Amino acid sequence: MKMIKKLRKKASIMDIVFIQASVIIYTLSGVAGKFASQYDFFTFEFILCYGIEIIILGVYAILWQQIIKKYDLSVTYANRSVALLWSMAWAVLLFHETVTLKNIVGVVFVIIGTMIVNGEAHE
Repeated sequence: MKMIKKLRKKASIMDIVFIQASVIIYTLSGVAGKFASQYDFFTFEFILCYGIEIIILGVYAILWQQIIKKYDLSVTYANRSVALLWSMAWAVLLFHETVTLKNIVGVVFVIIGTMIVNGEAHE
């Protein structure tokens, strides 16, 4: 059987924006879960929040399948790691949680690594 190597398209800026938009959608599932944790177990609000979380994860799964079909895994997973930044942003903006210097340094390293991987994808 012949193996056909499929060349994948290099990711453009708009592609990275699309990947990041799907990552943002993914992080919203954590937000829904956090909101659910604020309600008593099996109340209407609890079930509603977890239902929203499941819907978000379903949408993300469909988007992610399209993304990994189109782009190299090294690029997509590097971009997915930026979910740490988005999760930290939601924690501060929506839940008024504090961010430590260690959190910021860690996210900066992740973003630098993502930029390096994406830069290599354009070579």
